[in-house]
Amino acid sequence: MVARVAAGASLADEMQRVRESRPALIDLTHGCLRRYGRVQAIVAALARRGRPDAQVEALLWCCLYAFDSARHAEHTVVNEAVKATGLLERWSAKGFVNAVLRSYLRERQAIEARIEQDEPARRQHPQWWIDLVRQAYPADWQAALSFGNTHPPMWLRVNRRRADADGYARRLEEAGMRAQRGGSEALLLEKPVPVESLPGFAAGEVSVQDLGAQRAARCLDLRDGQRVLDACAAPGGKAAHMLELAELELTALDLDASRAERIATSLERLGLRAGIRVGDAARPGEWWDGRPFERILVDAPCSASGIARRRPDVKWLRRMQDLPVFADKQLSLLHALWPLLSPGGKLLYVTCSVFPQENDAVVDSFLAAEAQARRQALPDGGAGQWLPAAQHDGFYYALIAKAA
Repeated sequence: MVARVAAGASLADEMQRVRESRPALIDLTHGCLRRYGRVQAIVAALARRGRPDAQVEALLWCCLYAFDSARHAEHTVVNEAVKATGLLERWSAKGFVNAVLRSYLRERQAIEARIEQDEPARRQHPQWWIDLVRQAYPADWQAALSFGNTHPPMWLRVNRRRADADGYARRLEEAGMRAQRGGSEALLLEKPVPVESLPGFAAGEVSVQDLGAQRAARCLDLRDGQRVLDACAAPGGKAAHMLELAELELTALDLDASRAERIATSLERLGLRAGIRVGDAARPGEWWDGRPFERILVDAPCSASGIARRRPDVKWLRRMQDLPVFADKQLSLLHALWPLLSPGGKLLYVTCSVFPQENDAVVDSFLAAEAQARRQALPDGGAGQWLPAAQHDGFYYALIAKAA
């Protein structure tokens, strides 16, 4: 799986092909892929006879993560790696794998000192990514990159229609799970757990959603009876949160039919209802009924650079030249959906990106072109850009009002 991701495959697509041993598999694949640059640099330093076969190379990357995780004795990792080489039918590489891993264990300090001079290896991000973040956030770039390599926090959103946060926190503690409050519906688990073990999860009392993503519903200034569009809505977390907060006539739109089904499944579990449509948000003429919306959420497709610790494959797959492509699509979405907003209505533009090219640059271009558009302060009083931090992922928000 790691080899396929390194060759350009999506980790999410790869994970869908597997139904067994998921916790261990997620730990190994995500842990390895978060170490962009580092594992590559170490193997390159030790593979003196040249770059190995792609699957052997990926196996070595995974073993280096296994060493770092300290979940297994070092000799166990080496022995299992040699066995795995045979299972991969790379029998001639058994000696090579054994030699590389044992060399690393013998020379670890010297190798670590050497790769410390290699910035992508040290920061575990591509160089272009490092450069853009450093330029955009001179005071915070190192912390943003560092948190992008960590395990993400597990935030819960209590469904206020079926439970309250204080009561649910007590139920968690009774079940041996401690959590701290982070907002009116938000709880941060001390330790991540499988969702199936959460009290009342199947009954729709709670959902898993990052604190940064929970800002969306609160920043839209929702009122009962409003007609609302959630464009690019899958998998439906933000749509569900909006419906938990107010009685809305909500349309949840997504381009992909299978992803739209996930919205329906999520809303059914939570006891919520919305009109779910399959369509291209950039082509409203194909699905819009002509009635304006008072609120529009544009959770735009983006680089996902703010959630790289949850989707570590993006550090391997993204290229700097992708950013203007994303920006063009994002701006097109805004222009296409703007006529659907009623006078006096509000549109919330959201990305899970840390790159200004997808955020302020897109919003500034849109505002310059639309005379009736005015940017407003976010209702929660927070900054538009949240960088990855210990307690949340990286998200960008811009609230745009249409003149009445």
